[in-house]
Amino acid sequence: MDTLSRLIDLARPQASLDLRCLLAGGFDIDHAPLEAGVAPFHLVLDGACVIETAAGQQLELRAGDFMLFPRGAAHRVRDVKRSAGGMPLTLGHDGMLPVRRNDGGEPSDTAVDAAVDLLCGRFVYAPGSSALLLNALPDPLHVSLGDPQTLDALQTVIALMRGEAERRQAGSLAIVTALSHALFAMALRVHGERNGSSAGMLALLTDARLGASVQAMLDAPERAWTIAELGERAAMSRATYARHFNERAGVTVMDFLTQIRMAIASDLLLRTQRSAADIGEAVGYQSEAAFGKAFAQSVGVTPGRYRRRTQADDDSDD
Repeated sequence: MDTLSRLIDLARPQASLDLRCLLAGGFDIDHAPLEAGVAPFHLVLDGACVIETAAGQQLELRAGDFMLFPRGAAHRVRDVKRSAGGMPLTLGHDGMLPVRRNDGGEPSDTAVDAAVDLLCGRFVYAPGSSALLLNALPDPLHVSLGDPQTLDALQTVIALMRGEAERRQAGSLAIVTALSHALFAMALRVHGERNGSSAGMLALLTDARLGASVQAMLDAPERAWTIAELGERAAMSRATYARHFNERAGVTVMDFLTQIRMAIASDLLLRTQRSAADIGEAVGYQSEAAFGKAFAQSVGVTPGRYRRRTQADDDSDD
């Protein structure tokens, strides 16, 4: 499994679509902050809008643009003219999704006259094991998916999502939800490719040599890696590797290895019934005490409490 796919697998994002917005004229819609582990997203199927962040950024989104708030930050969706007021919002249903609109139309109406056709949803992440990916993302993550470099694959996905949203046939919601996962992976890949000079996990993945060492850590977290051994995977001397890794990742090699181990340990605690001692050994710790101490320092709770708390959260959702 490639590194990005492995990170997404560890995060286990569960996509859900909340509603479709067909908005015309002036509109100004507040989105309240969400709890940790819930990341709202917007995908512009057609038209344009402006998203204002809590920090005061004003980002214009056009057809093919995707925006994700990895840490659930508050934001506002507005028309491109930043109009005051606007028609009242109504909420209906088109047979697939709730539909928010402000033109007085019926859910069965087409979106021809809408200034923006927007899909709004969220990804819910597994706690702990998602840290590697979530902490690597800017907030917000804004990716324009309609430029010539990514036009074919990404626009095909968006066109499928829009077509399913329009036709609302049997299975449409399941198809659009599945395509949301594909869109998410594509957006992360494109962001990493376009921001290769920045620091963070996604920047590491675009560096062929450093990326090879990250893959090695993910493949064998139990190994007692040294900087020299990882440098060999990157075809660099120990000192050169340590320096370049720190510059690209923003953390030291050993700190990064600890993050990988804790993410994998969190995943094993969630997905399996293996003992803490067994999981600790699987991620490179020779004793349960050493693993428990490292886990508590990184995640904030002991492995046992993490497992119980997560199971309790799952039970409360049933």
